[in-house]
Amino acid sequence: MSAPVTKREGIRPGSAEFTLFLAATMSMTALGVDIMLPAFGAIREGFGLAPDATEVARVVTAYFLGIAVGQVFYGPVADYFGRKRTLLFAGSLYATGAILAALAPSLGLLLAARFLWGLGAAGGRVIVGAIVRDVYEGDRMARAMSLVFSIFILVPVFAPALGALILAFTTWPWVFAFCAVWGVGILAWSRRLPETLAPENRLADLSFARLKVAARFVVSNRVTAGHTLALAVLFGVFTSYLASAEIMFSEVFGVVESFPLYFGGLAAVMGAMMFLNGRVVERIGMVRMIRWTMVAYVVTSAVFMTWILSEGGRPPLAGFVGGMAVMLAVHSLLIPNLNSRALQPMGAVAGTAAAIVGTTSTLIGAILGSLLDAQFDGTLVPFGMALFAAAAIASAILLWSERAGTSIRTQG
Repeated sequence: MSAPVTKREGIRPGSAEFTLFLAATMSMTALGVDIMLPAFGAIREGFGLAPDATEVARVVTAYFLGIAVGQVFYGPVADYFGRKRTLLFAGSLYATGAILAALAPSLGLLLAARFLWGLGAAGGRVIVGAIVRDVYEGDRMARAMSLVFSIFILVPVFAPALGALILAFTTWPWVFAFCAVWGVGILAWSRRLPETLAPENRLADLSFARLKVAARFVVSNRVTAGHTLALAVLFGVFTSYLASAEIMFSEVFGVVESFPLYFGGLAAVMGAMMFLNGRVVERIGMVRMIRWTMVAYVVTSAVFMTWILSEGGRPPLAGFVGGMAVMLAVHSLLIPNLNSRALQPMGAVAGTAAAIVGTTSTLIGAILGSLLDAQFDGTLVPFGMALFAAAAIASAILLWSERAGTSIRTQG
């Protein structure tokens, strides 16, 4: 066992620096998407695509597919080698993928680089979840995760504006290059991170049989499985929003130059709600927060969809932004709590659990998101209907999960 970590030796778990480091590490994932949204037009032009081409959305999908595939490997590896060493590898892969994306001469090679980039981003997502589970339990875990998310969400607030600023002075590959620099910075900072994986929870080997047992433990738990599937459905519609936001604002509302401001403002709403969740979840209880927020999500999405349909799919911009603010606010209350609830019974295999939860939610979300992207018809009708469908399906899954012996009903 290593010696106790002092402030001079490294980051003290539970400190402000510890939370900031986790948020910065988690932000690698979001930065790889949000900073490039204003560059979609330049990317279309650079590769000879039509101004309204939706193929550019594949740049987001390829990235999320890399995240989905990568997570299933990072969990067991982090349980065997430890959180710190695994994070160093993931950060290196992240920076390499970003550099290759910046140098890609064709859309096909750009998508391949984005997939590799996503493989690196997957490590940060899994390892942050595992570290939080190492250090905290129960509602304190949900509160800690909410604080991490509330800081991390500042990236979507400012990243589009930063991307637009970079584009004002140079070309789109430099937007990707900035992400490589961010990854290198995380690598340097991670040298101060202590190992949080307790020796008794470390995997003795990486044999397939051992991993199979751990995976079976994860997927056979009804609470974990139910909350993971609900998270996946909600992530699908959110992925579609990320990939389609630029074309929705430009094609439906004619908003181009001010798109980063609208997108950043909506992200700020999400950050504020995640921060609020971190303040109240311990008082109300994670399970009750999930239950009440899910009801609000179903109701608000139904109202939002009905209004969009009544406007022929082209509602006023102000009304759409207000409606999206409400939808994203409710959505942001669900994400950290669903994730924390899914991991709650998984203390003995936290890394593997974080990997399976992350892989499932991201893979299903990326596939659903790409299917929804293809439905864009110049109006908001497909998106509005997808929001309500996701809310209804996720709600049904959680009702199924409540029937478990350790259900959210008995836990709440």
